[in-house]
Amino acid sequence: RSESSRLELHLPKSTLTTMMQELKEAFDLFDTNGTGFIDVKDLKVVMRAMGIEPGKEDIQKLLVDTVREGSGLDYADFLNIMTALMVRFDSKEENLKSFQKFDVDGTGTISFQNLKRVAEELGENMRDEELQEMIDFADEDGDGEISKKEFLRMLK
Repeated sequence: RSESSRLELHLPKSTLTTMMQELKEAFDLFDTNGTGFIDVKDLKVVMRAMGIEPGKEDIQKLLVDTVREGSGLDYADFLNIMTALMVRFDSKEENLKSFQKFDVDGTGTISFQNLKRVAEELGENMRDEELQEMIDFADEDGDGEISKKEFLRMLK
């Protein structure tokens, strides 16, 4: 099994129970003939209904890790995939909030000055060279700033 099988969620019990009920209802809705399996192509529809908009790569990676070719998804596989996607989706939103804290001037990028200002506000005594190394590490296109895309990729 994939690492999503070992995923631990730290949510209040009532939230977890509600989420599990919603996932079971969604699974049952697509298990129209009562076999205990849903078709892989229905997965994206279920995800959208649950408010999850994963990328094609996310779905394919999870399916390769979980499902054998030609078989449907049983409830356990479905649950593993959906919880993994929910956690990723939530963490992406959190990472975007973090990006916005660094993008203090609202330009859509994190400049050296943005990084320096945030470091000072947090009481971090970092040399300019260290801050520049951080920018260089994440800056893939060489423009001297960190875009939202570069920031999210760095956190993966």
